[in-house]
Amino acid sequence: MDDIYFMRQALEEAKKAKELNEVPIGAVIELGGEIISRGHNLRETDHNAIAHAELLAIDRACQRLGTWRLEDATLYVTLEPCPMCAGAIIQSRVKRVVFGAHDPKAGCAGTFMNLLQDERFNHQSEVESGILGDECGRILTDFFRSLRERKKTEKALRKAEGISNIIGNQ
Repeated sequence: MDDIYFMRQALEEAKKAKELNEVPIGAVIELGGEIISRGHNLRETDHNAIAHAELLAIDRACQRLGTWRLEDATLYVTLEPCPMCAGAIIQSRVKRVVFGAHDPKAGCAGTFMNLLQDERFNHQSEVESGILGDECGRILTDFFRSLRERKKTEKALRKAEGISNIIGNQ
């Protein structure tokens, strides 16, 4: 199995998040050719700021293995990790990180900054980027486009209801 296979699995997790109206980001952790954990964003569902796909996958992998050290594991994630997730990756000693879409606003695996390979930390991860990047980016772009359209429609409906209420009160 290769990076494309595991990234497709991460994309399946992203689709699960999308079905829940969560930002569609998915992650899987591979060890020895086997997926040992999965995660997708659950921030809205769980009302939890730290329910990122990567953190959920790391937590599940640690629970499954009975250790906080993921030294031989590879994390596949559809969007470049944010600062919080990069910190968890460093702390859990993930050997390798493979991501799909770059994140110019918060990506900490080389786009905005590179926490994962900063030699001032006691651990660095190998980083591979752009694996199925177009597909990973498209699911996010489509999600946010749909969200903007939905908000625009809701705003127009509220405005129309407000006008109806004003006319009805005259």
